[in-house]
Amino acid sequence: MTSYRQPGTVLTDHRFTVPLDHADPTGEQIELYAREVVASDRAAGDLPWLVYLEGGPGFGARRFVGRQAWLGRALKEFRVLLLDQRGTGLSSPVNRQTLPLRGGPREQADYLAHFRADSIVADCESIRPLLTGGAPWTVLGQSFGGFCATHYLSTAPEGLQTVLITGGLPSLHARADDVYRAAFPRIARKTAAHYARYPQDVQRARDIAAHLTEHRTVTPNGYTLTSEAFQSLGIALGGGDGTHQLHHLLENAFVRTPQGPALSDAFLESAQSALSFAGHPLYALLHESIYGQGAEPTAWGAERARAEFPDFDPAKALAGSGPLPFTGESIHPWHFECDPVLRPLRETAELLAARTDWAPLYDPARLAANEVPVAAAVYHDDMYVDTAHSLETARSIRGLRTWVTDEYEHDGLRASGPRVLDRLLALVRGEL
Repeated sequence: MTSYRQPGTVLTDHRFTVPLDHADPTGEQIELYAREVVASDRAAGDLPWLVYLEGGPGFGARRFVGRQAWLGRALKEFRVLLLDQRGTGLSSPVNRQTLPLRGGPREQADYLAHFRADSIVADCESIRPLLTGGAPWTVLGQSFGGFCATHYLSTAPEGLQTVLITGGLPSLHARADDVYRAAFPRIARKTAAHYARYPQDVQRARDIAAHLTEHRTVTPNGYTLTSEAFQSLGIALGGGDGTHQLHHLLENAFVRTPQGPALSDAFLESAQSALSFAGHPLYALLHESIYGQGAEPTAWGAERARAEFPDFDPAKALAGSGPLPFTGESIHPWHFECDPVLRPLRETAELLAARTDWAPLYDPARLAANEVPVAAAVYHDDMYVDTAHSLETARSIRGLRTWVTDEYEHDGLRASGPRVLDRLLALVRGEL
């Protein structure tokens, strides 16, 4: 272990070895990385542990500097573990460079089947006794991290002192098709709200999509920017300042050239940066698999659901005079054609989409008998996680207390972490 300091904190790097398949503990092993953070004035104290599970899937734990955001509030009473979930960050990272070590697409898909919430929770239970001496700990789960926390409550509640969830109460039963069928109307509402705030963006978005329809466009880093890919920049609309970020991106899209108007290098670079999965390929590879339960394949559920909402078709939008709808929070086969970091993984993604042996993720009976204190922030009209699904699950978990708010979007923990964490701790302790 290596320890070092940042402003007001002491950090310790931890590396653990865990089974790839927890059902075969003597089989292949992989490495996990986690960063322990403690307030410098409490470094020698006997503090309870809080483990943070990041959203995603596919994102490593946030790299804080000092006591930023919600971490500062947590450090007042916890020793915090920032876990890079398997396949992310420094935990046996998965990408187009490392996956060929597994073999071909079939071997890669079989390997990736072990990177869902069930394996992440089993990892947590493997390392918890090494850090806490066997004592239960508090879990803070953001977005997909909340999905993992709900699985934790279903399978290993004995390891939990308290559970705090922000924007991440999943449906216990919904298939991928159900999730995305509920998502597209929410995305349409976010798009309408964006255009109401920035009406000048209606024509800008139409002009960009029309240009992309008429001209094959490749960004400086090799991303093929199609009209569908451009629409998916709407994923930003689920964040607190996302509408403003999108507006700023659109306002400098075109420049004059000797050949006529062209999309600027600055716009293409910004769009490519926003759309690329280079830093989180697992998000694209496993995004629908996180909803897989039982023998039914996910089979590109978002693509099928989108077909039920023809207004999202860019050709139809451009043929009319109305605004171009944005999309986001969905993965489609064309992602594996547009993005150069995903192209080598297209067949692997197809095999995952066709998989029919997904284990159940949640135990409704056990959740109904839950005894672990749980509090969850549910964001009204959350673009990423359906509010109705979350509230149905909240009613299914015994003792769970909710804070339903429209004060924040899905990234409330990032935007106003100390206040959000304060509210959840007060709820779970019965102080509110």
